[in-house]
Amino acid sequence: MSRPALEARAVGKRYGVVSALAAAFLSVAEGECLALVGESGSGKTTLLRMFNRMVVPDDGSVWVEGRNVADVDPIEVRRNVGYVQQEGGLLPHWTVLKNAALVPRLRDLPDANERARSALQLVGLDPTTYGSRWPRELSGGQRQRVALARALAARPRVVLLDEPFGALDAITRSELQTAFSDLVRRLGVTVLLVTHDLREASLLADRVAVLHSGRIEQTGTPEELRRAPATAYVEELFDRAGAL
Repeated sequence: MSRPALEARAVGKRYGVVSALAAAFLSVAEGECLALVGESGSGKTTLLRMFNRMVVPDDGSVWVEGRNVADVDPIEVRRNVGYVQQEGGLLPHWTVLKNAALVPRLRDLPDANERARSALQLVGLDPTTYGSRWPRELSGGQRQRVALARALAARPRVVLLDEPFGALDAITRSELQTAFSDLVRRLGVTVLLVTHDLREASLLADRVAVLHSGRIEQTGTPEELRRAPATAYVEELFDRAGAL
């Protein structure tokens, strides 16, 4: 069996007296999409950001592609792991093409602009049409497509997504979910997705990890969790989501 692409081993994080995450174990296989699901404050984003060293655990260890991230320069980690946040985080005074080329440029790849054009094409934005535009000239859905292109331009093997569709209207969100699902399957990347939406997780992810008050209550396929919830909270979460 191949090693996990992402692994958290008994990780914990405290902010003062508040435990944001406690003894969390997680393993994501190469090419798998795993969703972290739970309410606000459950520890989803804290766990996600440990994998690109934006959050450093107080306990345990975090591994990316067989390397303990504590032993790797954080800048190197972030340049090799794709990352998309909820609002996209585009630089407003850079054009779409320059935004998309950011990571390849930081990695000193010689064909940064070509990689950016290819990534924009992958996410459904014609670089000839959109490359010279400014983020303010785009719709919310288009900005998120650019953010996804930026995360993919250097062709990382691992991508972290923190509520990437949460701020979009329902129609745009559905369109982007479908495009994203097709894209990650085609590229074969490993994805860790944070969402509060169990329906979204069930649509996009191979497996789901349910977090509650800083603890992972259960991990499995959406069907496994629905049929055999391990805790009352997991059962309540599926009951609230209705039929999936």
